[in-house]
Amino acid sequence: MRRFLSAILERMLEWVNKRPSQQENLQELPFESLDIVHAPLTPELSENPGKAIKKKKKEIIHYPEIPLRDVIDLMEFPFVSLSKDRTNPIIFESADKTQKVVISGHRGHFLASIYDWDIILVVAGKIQEILNTGSDIPSRKISIPRHELLKALHRQEGKKQQKDLEKSLARLKLTGIETTVNNKDGRYVEGFGFIERWRYSERKSDREAKIIQITLSEWLYEICCSQGSLLKSNKLYFDMKSGLKRFLYRTARKHAGMDSWEFSIEKLYEKSGSENDFRKFKAQLKKAVLDDDGIPEYYLKWVVRNRKSFVLFKNKNQIKTIEGASEDFEELEKQNEINKLHIEANE
Repeated sequence: MRRFLSAILERMLEWVNKRPSQQENLQELPFESLDIVHAPLTPELSENPGKAIKKKKKEIIHYPEIPLRDVIDLMEFPFVSLSKDRTNPIIFESADKTQKVVISGHRGHFLASIYDWDIILVVAGKIQEILNTGSDIPSRKISIPRHELLKALHRQEGKKQQKDLEKSLARLKLTGIETTVNNKDGRYVEGFGFIERWRYSERKSDREAKIIQITLSEWLYEICCSQGSLLKSNKLYFDMKSGLKRFLYRTARKHAGMDSWEFSIEKLYEKSGSENDFRKFKAQLKKAVLDDDGIPEYYLKWVVRNRKSFVLFKNKNQIKTIEGASEDFEELEKQNEINKLHIEANE
């Protein structure tokens, strides 16, 4: 029995001696097969290995709100398309033949739309700021940080928004304008765009260097700098998705102001430059007027008088309550009728 146990112990010792060590196994394995990750230590960790890494907080920059200004002379006539995909030209001529507007698109491009015009509202607002201070003469070239412009337009920061912004700028440049507006004495005949050129510059290392430079055409610049040529617009204007409602707001802002105004459907059709036929325009207009959302600042009413349709605009500040709005309108309509009778009698 003793010999048997001795034999077993000798065999076990021989097996242990022949088994390679764990270190030797590691040395035989190729380096690429080792599942080891070497992470470089930051200066902070090398000094304090137990210290947790603190994430650097992203700096939030708050930009002053840009006042929005529209161009009064251009609110009166159809200089921009109500739709985003119009290629047919806009041709307008006043009844007395003194005011003419011809808007045409560059081949392969859509006409500048009422949505593209948003950019001009911001640029005109910057010009107004400079004029208000009286410290300097505004330049035709306006520089705005891209993120500040997008914020003013109520748009998000992103690649799609950047591309859409660039397309809008291209349409404002390539849309051709021939008009007698701001050229009443016929001093010149000329074709031009809303903007002369635009440029987007970017340095990846500097967020502040992402700048949009917009150079207005001489024609638009001269109008913007004329005294009393710009009119304040409501910032909620940018949230309206309907081009027709945007047109109604601009019409109300120019004519109704702080009071009230009335237009026939035919006159609104002429002023809008709509590409639709009159019947379709009338149906769309009535739907927009009767919509509960309405437009910022103004209350609209569809009025039928002597088988003729009108849209009545009234500033909401002049209406004490929504419930009493219809009474106010009825009173206004009566007053309008009285005024018309007086005019006819005098004639």
